[in-house]
Amino acid sequence: MSSNYRNFQNSVPLLIIILEAAFIILFYFFDIDNDDSPLSGISYPAFQDVSHMMIFGFGFYLTFLKRYGFSSTGFNLLIIVIGVQCSMLIEGVLVSFLPNKIEDRLKRRTAVVSTTAVVISSAAVLGKTNPVQLIVMTVVEVMVFWMNRWINTKFLQNPDNISMMHVHLFGAYFGLAVSSRFSEPSPRSEKNGSTPKSDLLSMLGTLFLWVFWPSFNSVLAADSKGKAIYNTYFALAVSAVTAFVLSVLTTKDGKFRMSHIRSAVLAGGVAVGYAAHSIEYPWIAMILGLLASVITILGSYCLQRCFHATLEIHDSSGVHFTFGLPAVLGAVAQVILFVIKNWTNLPSLHFFVVIHIGAFCFTISVALVTGFITGLILNLKLFKTTPVSKYFEDQFYWEFPHLSVGF
Repeated sequence: MSSNYRNFQNSVPLLIIILEAAFIILFYFFDIDNDDSPLSGISYPAFQDVSHMMIFGFGFYLTFLKRYGFSSTGFNLLIIVIGVQCSMLIEGVLVSFLPNKIEDRLKRRTAVVSTTAVVISSAAVLGKTNPVQLIVMTVVEVMVFWMNRWINTKFLQNPDNISMMHVHLFGAYFGLAVSSRFSEPSPRSEKNGSTPKSDLLSMLGTLFLWVFWPSFNSVLAADSKGKAIYNTYFALAVSAVTAFVLSVLTTKDGKFRMSHIRSAVLAGGVAVGYAAHSIEYPWIAMILGLLASVITILGSYCLQRCFHATLEIHDSSGVHFTFGLPAVLGAVAQVILFVIKNWTNLPSLHFFVVIHIGAFCFTISVALVTGFITGLILNLKLFKTTPVSKYFEDQFYWEFPHLSVGF
């Protein structure tokens, strides 16, 4: 057993114990309680749906790598439970120090939703980070995301549900920036691939995400939950149909490709998230779903070479095309739809356009800068960077009783 593994074995429990002790102490001092008032939280069915998305959906969605199934599901659960506690704590601190007007808007318990950003970012560096790095990335990203959301809500006057929908945008570009600081795997590595069984498990996670995505998009819609649910379903349905069509058209042998279906069927739900509560006609949501699916498949088909060759960024799970670009499409579409709807109110319309475009540009900028810095920090010797030879390998972290493998 190598010294690297011994260091990892000692540092992970110590870090988790220290972090959990800090959470308990801070929860005590900031007196964060379980308020049962209507403004304090999401209803339990909605909370349950979002939890299913995070744990079952993303947990299985990331199991497509042939030798990284244990880590994909296990580490996903680890960063979610840490991220939720950290998010609740930050939310409690903000509520304690902000004025009452802002307090009411931030008092919704959206910790699980906020953790989506970390899950998406971890997908970009899937198989290349160890648990210590993932835990540090989780704490840093949750803090930065809440800072970004607070700025969007307080200074840019973004509605609470719109600022929360930046979670896809932030998670994708933060993860890409972190990934840029990690060494690329060898192109000849067989571990950076899938098997029929791993693809099937990943598709199972996709189905969980697809089914529960309407709850995710409607969780913060105060007066238009039904509209958000229906619009999300229409967008998801059209993106799924388009995914099957484009998958056949873009493969040489004219067969469906599981990687296309797995990613593109979710793109419609990401894109429609910004405007799901305000779209009046289902055909608009359907167009958004179609465009999102086109962007996902053609983006992965045409732009992946640019990422590898020019920018030297290895995106393990394709989060740029599944979450990043559809989120940009959704943010732009939300502004366009508002302009069309309020065309006669020109004086304040210009201000709205500038504010909302500035909000998602600011979110991307914060994600890229802080993600790049986080990537530099995670590659310090202190965090025992995983050697390239151990990328995408469960046996470096998990016990396999039926195997006898040295490290």
